Amino acid sequence: MDTDKQQQVLALGRLGWPLRRIELATGVRRETASGYLKAAGIPIRGRGGRPRVWPPPKPATTGEVSTDPIDPKPATTAPVSTDLGPVPPLLPPGRAPSASACEPYRELIAEALSRGRNAMAIWQDLVDDHGLRARYASVRRFVLQLRGDTSPDACGIITTPAGQDYGETGVMVSGSVDRR
Repeated sequence: MDTDKQQQVLALGRLGWPLRRIELATGVRRETASGYLKAAGIPIRGRGGRPRVWPPPKPATTGEVSTDPIDPKPATTAPVSTDLGPVPPLLPPGRAPSASACEPYRELIAEALSRGRNAMAIWQDLVDDHGLRARYASVRRFVLQLRGDTSPDACGIITTPAGQDYGETGVMVSGSVDRR
């Protein structure tokens, strides 16, 4: 095998890649890659995902090396304060507020609501006729927001035998009737 492939295997091993991933990336079999890594003293990630010594210790974390400046600057000097300033009010957890995907269809939704359509029917119309890509839950939330806390008027659905109109049944109906 050429030295470029071997160096590539060693570099990926140093990054902590598992043998299967090294094999997929380089085309070098796991067994061969394992041999190269062991010969170079690079820990190998086993089946459990962790080598015995992982990650290998870095020179800056050993006792002989210090990353501290020669004369440390304490945080207790006059210009530095650890006191908190005014704390902004906390927002309830959740997503960041953003414009609804239904906003461009506000007029269509309001008109459909005035005709007595429910959120499911409005969503289906928007998807079929206008190419809306939002989910039903988005339309339902938008409809609830437009409607406010009031629920829609109840609509009676009258089922009659085929060919017979509801007016011929002698049933008195008050309110609106949904003829679907």
